[in-house]
Amino acid sequence: MRIVITGSIAFDYIMSFPGQFRDHILLDKLNSLSLSFLVESMTRHRGGVAPNIGYTLALLGGHPALLATAGQDFEEYRAWLETQGVDTGPVKVIPDIFTASFFAGKDRVNGQIALFYPGAMAFAASVSFHDLPARPDFAVISPDDPAAMAKHLRECLDLGIPYAYDVSWQLARLAPDEIMEGVLGCRMLVVNDYEMSLITDKTGLLETDPRVKDKVVIVTRGERGATVHADGERYDIPPVPPRQITDPTGAGDAFRGGLLRGMAAGWSWPLAGRMGSLAATYCLEALGPQNHCYTRREFVRRYREHFDDAGILDGLLGQPDTRSLE
Repeated sequence: MRIVITGSIAFDYIMSFPGQFRDHILLDKLNSLSLSFLVESMTRHRGGVAPNIGYTLALLGGHPALLATAGQDFEEYRAWLETQGVDTGPVKVIPDIFTASFFAGKDRVNGQIALFYPGAMAFAASVSFHDLPARPDFAVISPDDPAAMAKHLRECLDLGIPYAYDVSWQLARLAPDEIMEGVLGCRMLVVNDYEMSLITDKTGLLETDPRVKDKVVIVTRGERGATVHADGERYDIPPVPPRQITDPTGAGDAFRGGLLRGMAAGWSWPLAGRMGSLAATYCLEALGPQNHCYTRREFVRRYREHFDDAGILDGLLGQPDTRSLE
């Protein structure tokens, strides 16, 4: 299955402040706020929703393509993604503009002050599904410039491309009718439980609403796992206990990558959901959204420590198996 993922490409800059931000904020001086914090460390990580999802999908043997924009500083990132098995051919580089960047300062009690620079992401509407050499089998509409999300959504509808709607942090920017268009037109809705509540608040749509009974509705619930509604059934997906929790950044994207790999193989939703659950746990155990790494054999072995796949995951090891796990 040829999967094309739209969404942000970004660099994440994470800085650590040894104190607490709140100790330096004077409430009676907020109208003249001026602060500078000396941090003790900074790390830069490859990020952005589209490559985060694509990276995990590629780890599991997929070969997704990214339809997005990046800046003049993207070439090293591009080369790295290509070595991982992610097709960056459709990515458009915007000259004289930097790739979108997220700057986050965290203090010793996990307080955070962050800034996001959209950079080349602001030009994401300049890429199109019409420019692809072949029609994909499936698309993912993930957080991006709002105009680009609207454009890519309508292109999928016009071209008859089934898509997953993963609106995430752009929910706050979208009007109720825009959200409904994306949800009612999709094949799959993937959100976390807070985002599902926000969709309900803005549109009145519930995860079990009759209007989405023909969709696959997936709600992730953090340490409580996930829920998959598909084909009139509800499947509760348990979490995989992490060996340690290092950084939650990108865990939801890793879940999507694992889930999509199971879907692309034609395996059942309970199996695909559990693949997503394990993929998310691997991400939790590493610093940054693309620093977890494993072989497919290691993934299968760890999966079998927690779940019974009836031998189906031998398909990840080069032995095709189209049986269905019920």
